[in-house]
Amino acid sequence: MDRETRVFAESHFRGLEGRLPSRVCLKLDRVDFIEKPDSFSYADFFKGYLLPNLPCVFSSAFTEDWGSRRLWVTPSGKPNFDYLLQNYGDVVVPVANCGVQEYNSNPKEHMPLRDYISYWKEYIQGNYSSSRGCLYLKDWHLCRDFSTEDVFTLPIYFSSDWLNEYWDALDVDDYRFVYMGPTGTWSPFHADIFRSFSWSVNICGRKKWFFFPPGQEDALRDRHGGLPYDVTSPSLLDSRLHPTRDGCGPPLEVTQEAGEMVFVPSGWHHQVHNLEDTISINHNWVNGCNLANMWHFLQQELRAVQQEVIEWRDAMPDWHHHCQVIMKSCSGINFEEFYHFLKIIAERRLLLLAKGMSPGQAEGGADTGLGPQQAAFDIGRIAEVLESVVVHPDFQRVDTSTFSPRPEVLLQQLKEAVAATTSL
Repeated sequence: MDRETRVFAESHFRGLEGRLPSRVCLKLDRVDFIEKPDSFSYADFFKGYLLPNLPCVFSSAFTEDWGSRRLWVTPSGKPNFDYLLQNYGDVVVPVANCGVQEYNSNPKEHMPLRDYISYWKEYIQGNYSSSRGCLYLKDWHLCRDFSTEDVFTLPIYFSSDWLNEYWDALDVDDYRFVYMGPTGTWSPFHADIFRSFSWSVNICGRKKWFFFPPGQEDALRDRHGGLPYDVTSPSLLDSRLHPTRDGCGPPLEVTQEAGEMVFVPSGWHHQVHNLEDTISINHNWVNGCNLANMWHFLQQELRAVQQEVIEWRDAMPDWHHHCQVIMKSCSGINFEEFYHFLKIIAERRLLLLAKGMSPGQAEGGADTGLGPQQAAFDIGRIAEVLESVVVHPDFQRVDTSTFSPRPEVLLQQLKEAVAATTSL
């Protein structure tokens, strides 16, 4: 990030005055296609898509040197089952059954990759049908368990990735996934975890995306307030079931070709269908641009939990603590862990500024080229959100006596750093 981009971004957030961007339905009729890597900079992406929270598609030229596009794919453009079996055949992978609805998702099982590929081959031979259903390999943490040096290269546009930086620091998990499945596999209507951004690259195959800008999903709710499972279902046209459906415009539709890369903005609900046998690599990520969205989402999640168990509030000792425990079980994070997430990213940025290093050089990592301006911007965003966290009544009920540093101390350090980097 250069200084001009940082000033632009800070002005953008000052204009919001701590509020989230409007959820007014945007009148978009297309998703931009970015064709040439040489003429599209990090600043172009940051100003044109990341800050305004708009989707875009990058051409296959951005991923043409990826090892997976060469090794995982046959000369005819199909999945290279032989290579995948040779290198990952014994790995146990999660597999969803697209033909079975479980709430607004699909039930999952685990099996060795070789068993899934055996199923996939039989599915193709059976004219894309099987008594076992339509099975989709989803959320395989390949990057967590294997070197990805010959698989992909992280695009510079997505390098400011706090979510995976945090989990890498803890060395326990990540939000980097491989998806693969035959024609007809699909992902139901959803918005990404924690209101993260995501990016998705087709290693081979084609996908059809249906995008809805933030706010439009509310018009799709049924009479009980539930979101749809499948936005292509004819039942969505029944006004008795979906009385506010007419308040939602048509989705933005994108057909993603092999090698192309889709940027999914924060809070955009979407549904995705594989039009061919497809393999994709996907990352969820959070940074200073959608951190406030994440914090807002976590507050909503806690309120939902509290509402579910409100009848036991007076009878249950430590009711507020139990709500946090339930929230973490359901959402994967609670207020305490959110603070630790902010703390780890903040301390790394403070250290980088103190050493005059770029964020990508921390602890021996490769240089992302984002530089000290990015670190200064990140600190400002963390300070603003942490200021909201520390005054939240439910966070004030969290026992922070063992936190180091205490939230108020970290916030003061960040405020001092913001003041010191004004002229950076």
